Amino acid sequence: MRAAALVGLAAVLLTACSTTPTPTAAISQGPASGGRTGPAISPPPVTPPTPPGDNTIAFVCKGDMTGGAAGNAHVTDVRVTEEGGFDRLVLQFDGTVPAYSVKRQARPVFTQGGSGQTITLSGTTGVLVRLHTAFMADSYTGQPTDFTQASFSVLKEARLTENFEGYVGWGVGLGTSPCIRAFVPATPPSRLIVDFALTSS
Repeated sequence: MRAAALVGLAAVLLTACSTTPTPTAAISQGPASGGRTGPAISPPPVTPPTPPGDNTIAFVCKGDMTGGAAGNAHVTDVRVTEEGGFDRLVLQFDGTVPAYSVKRQARPVFTQGGSGQTITLSGTTGVLVRLHTAFMADSYTGQPTDFTQASFSVLKEARLTENFEGYVGWGVGLGTSPCIRAFVPATPPSRLIVDFALTSS
């Protein structure tokens, strides 16, 4: 009986010693797949380039400018602003921008339409912006007709000089003889924009 017990105990010990151990997860010290040795880094999002806009239009340092289209239009707003690198005059309309001309003058002296009287604006040179088949008697009421901007670098004064028989004129007094650009933006509202560069060529 005792011998049999010893034989059984020996069998249990042999079975325990021969049990196969459970495998553990292996830790690889080699490079990751694809040859990457560090953590994955996602590149920052790329902002698509801004399409060319109105500010790519070139300034013209000599001569006059014309443009617009045939047809009647009413002036609804006029404003002057300081921008990066230029001063700006904006004429806004209720329809297609009418035919216009932008003419340089050696002096800021303008003739008023209808009366024929002359007026002198601030500055040393001038530009006359004249609209054909344009009106503003009923569409531009109670708003400024004389913008004096002594603090502006170039545009010193913009003043209504004519609103008579389908012609509207704005005289601009300038502190220098700047390069100019005049254009009609492709996006609404309907506007004629005249920019006066802070530097001359």
